[in-house]
Amino acid sequence: LYFSAQEGMLFFYDIKGLQYEMKICADILQPISSLVFSPDYTTLLVVTDQGTVYTYKPAHSEEAVKLLDACSSCFLAADFLTPGDKYCVSVTISGEVQVWFLEDGTCLSKLNLDIEVQVN
Repeated sequence: LYFSAQEGMLFFYDIKGLQYEMKICADILQPISSLVFSPDYTTLLVVTDQGTVYTYKPAHSEEAVKLLDACSSCFLAADFLTPGDKYCVSVTISGEVQVWFLEDGTCLSKLNLDIEVQVN
C-alpha cells in the first residue's frame, strides 16, 4: 500500500496478515495530490499540489525523479496511456492536455480544450 502525507512524504506499508511495516520511500517536498500506478505496476506517477509530476519505481527503490515541472499552468492530473508505461497524459488547470514521453519528459503533443478544468 502506497500513500502520501500532506508534507509531501511518500510512504509504503508492507502488510502481511495482522503485521505491517512502514517505509518512507521519498520526500517530494511538496504536498502530493495524486498517485497513479502504471498498468504493470512498475512505475508510480506522483502529482503535487504545485503541479509537478514525479516518477517513482518501487522495485528499484530509487528516489522520486522529477519528470514534469509546472509551467504556465499547474498540472491538475496525470495518468499513463495504455497499453504500456512509456507515455503519460496530463491536464492543466487552464485546460491544456499534453502527452509526454516518460523516459526523458519530452512533450509529444498538446491540445487546448479552451476551458478551465476542475477536479470533482
